[in-house]
Amino acid sequence: MLKRLTAFFLSVILAAGALTACGSKNDISSGAGEKDFPVKIGDVTIHREPSGVAVLSPNLADVVLAMDYEISLKAKSVECTQSDLSVLPNVTLDEAQKIKDLGADLVLTDKKPSEAQIEAMNKAGITVLTIRAATSREDLDRLYSEVGSALKGAKTGYEKGQKTSQSIFLTIDDISRIIPHSNKPITVAYLFDADGGVVTGDTLQGKLIESAGLINAASGGTGNKMPVSELLIANPQYIFCPTGVKAKLEASAEYKKLDAVKSGKVYEMNPNLMLLQGRGMVDAVTFIAGKVYPQLTEGTNISGTSSASFTTGGASGSMDTSITLKKGDKNDNVLKMQKRLQELGYMFVKPTGEFAEGTEQSVKDFQLLNGMPTTGIADPKTLQKMFSSDAKKRTTP
Repeated sequence: MLKRLTAFFLSVILAAGALTACGSKNDISSGAGEKDFPVKIGDVTIHREPSGVAVLSPNLADVVLAMDYEISLKAKSVECTQSDLSVLPNVTLDEAQKIKDLGADLVLTDKKPSEAQIEAMNKAGITVLTIRAATSREDLDRLYSEVGSALKGAKTGYEKGQKTSQSIFLTIDDISRIIPHSNKPITVAYLFDADGGVVTGDTLQGKLIESAGLINAASGGTGNKMPVSELLIANPQYIFCPTGVKAKLEASAEYKKLDAVKSGKVYEMNPNLMLLQGRGMVDAVTFIAGKVYPQLTEGTNISGTSSASFTTGGASGSMDTSITLKKGDKNDNVLKMQKRLQELGYMFVKPTGEFAEGTEQSVKDFQLLNGMPTTGIADPKTLQKMFSSDAKKRTTP
């Protein structure tokens, strides 16, 4: 009898342990799950794939777009100005019923909602998930895996998030490897405004500057702040800033003392490239590196590239390389081009025949590493190079 009781209790303990282990597998803090749902992200558990999602953060919207998961979106906040989301209705955290009526049962935000907002969302059957922005290259994996898991589960979404995050920095690493060698360090700074806002070394944006092969003059600052007196000592050779800030720097009694301002080496850029953490980060690195090293984006061949030549037989025979393909196109020629980019190691999304944002970035990557202007448009010259036997294959370091 004692043996039977012992065996019974042992089987109960083992069963409970198995259930606990199974459950913990879908807490993505320890990695990808064995199945998609339910999934635990921080303190929030999502029990099934969302029927629709409202994204109330421009940064998280950029991540969703980078993962090609925008089909899940039903609404957005007014701050999400991405053109691909322009058709979505605008909502706020105060509009639980409107969000529900639009078909969303999950809200993604990077700002903690109030107790009243959470209560209203709960009553409407809506889950609210707060996801903070990434602070480093490693933390970008966390950001993408959390967003992916929320939308598509602890296995499918998590793995897609990891793959997308890593593909972004794979491209950035490619850019780093083709930057011309310089015996003299080149210093730059990205200024958010003329009031001390600057990209510092403790941020992901700071890593983007370093990825462009440059020295961040504000690397010693913290929290994207540095007194102008300290910046004057560092005296960067190049300054980058959001559109509209250049005139303010030139009019400032202090900032106009900087050599970059005096020599006209101040370049304005789309502010979202340094604020959001989608594929625009690649464009940020390309833009900054391209201004310091114009030959990178003007199509001049760069010596020292690590990409190897890739030979393929007969590929050009099945593709009309006299045409031009661009974002928005959807046809068999786009599919052929995507498959060729996949062969060469540039395609990080599944070939579908639709020329969307992911394909545009893949074309830019190909153009960059093959010494061509980085337009993202597959013109005849690009297609001819792509389907030639000397097209350069992207190599993983």
